[in-house]
Amino acid sequence: MIRLLCLAIGYLFGLFQTSYILGRVHGIDIREYGSHNAGTTNMLRTMGLKAGLLTFAGDCSKCILAVVLVRVVFGKTHADILPLLEFYAAAGTILGHNYPFYLGFRGGKGIAATAGLVLSVNWIMAICGIITFFTTFFVTHYVSLGSLLVYVGIVIEVIVLGQNGFFHMTQPHLYELYAVAIFLAVLAFWKHRENIKRLLSGTERKTYLSSKNKKK
Repeated sequence: MIRLLCLAIGYLFGLFQTSYILGRVHGIDIREYGSHNAGTTNMLRTMGLKAGLLTFAGDCSKCILAVVLVRVVFGKTHADILPLLEFYAAAGTILGHNYPFYLGFRGGKGIAATAGLVLSVNWIMAICGIITFFTTFFVTHYVSLGSLLVYVGIVIEVIVLGQNGFFHMTQPHLYELYAVAIFLAVLAFWKHRENIKRLLSGTERKTYLSSKNKKK
C-alpha cells in the first residue's frame, strides 16, 4: 500500500506538464510541433534555449519535489526502505509526465524528470549522470543517445551502490529497487524506440545549443 501511495504522489507531481503549459502561454500545443513530444528537447528546438531550459527546470523540479515530499512524510516511519520509496515516487512522476491522463496520455519521455531522480536520490548517481549525458551530447549532439546511456548507467549504479551498502536496505528490498530501476530503463528505451531506429540508420536529428551551429 505504501508503495502505491508513493507512486500516486509522484504521478500527481508528474502531471505538471511544463512544456505544454509554456506552449499554451504562447498559444500553441507543443505536441503538434517538431517531434510532437512534450519535453525539453522539442521545446529547445521549437521555442528556443530559454524555453528549453525552463522546461527542463520544471520537469526536473517536479520529480525532486515528489521525492522530497516522500522523504519528509515517510522518512521516520519507513526509514528502512526510504530509498525504495523515493524511487517509487520518482517512477510515479515519470509515469505522470509520460502519460498524463488529462492530455490523452500524451506526454514526454521522462528524461528531465529522471534528472530530478538522480539529483535527489544519490549524489554519486547525479555526478555520473551529468558526466555521461554531457560527454555524449557534446561529442555526438544526440540528446537521445545521451539519455539512453544515462539510464544504462542508472541501472548499473543502483546495483553497484546497493550491493556496497549505500542504500542500507535488506537484500530483498534491494532486489525490488533494482527492479524499479530496470523498469524505468525499459520504459525509457520504449519511449525512445523511434530515436533508436534513427540512431541505427544514421538519420537521428542532432541538437545544438547555439543556433549558428545548426544545420539548415
